[in-house]
Amino acid sequence: MAWMAWTWPTAAFFVTIVALLLLMTALAVLRPETPRVGILRIETTRGDRLFISLLGSAFLCLLWLGLMGPPLWGALALCLIYAAAVFRWV
Repeated sequence: MAWMAWTWPTAAFFVTIVALLLLMTALAVLRPETPRVGILRIETTRGDRLFISLLGSAFLCLLWLGLMGPPLWGALALCLIYAAAVFRWV
């Protein structure tokens, strides 16, 4: 995989995404859920909320990079808070 120029942060990112997808699959098998309606007034499932939180986190990170610069630890904290809010209220 040297041709892809993998770095530890890149590998950690993709491992985290795969782990989240496996967790969501296991939860869907063990505890099926019915869609619920949150503040967006649309029916969402766990998978929908995961997608919304990942998409919003990408935009938060891009905004952070544009305004603050490279250290993304603050953006990571904002993304975790955002994801928790999405899973709680959306």
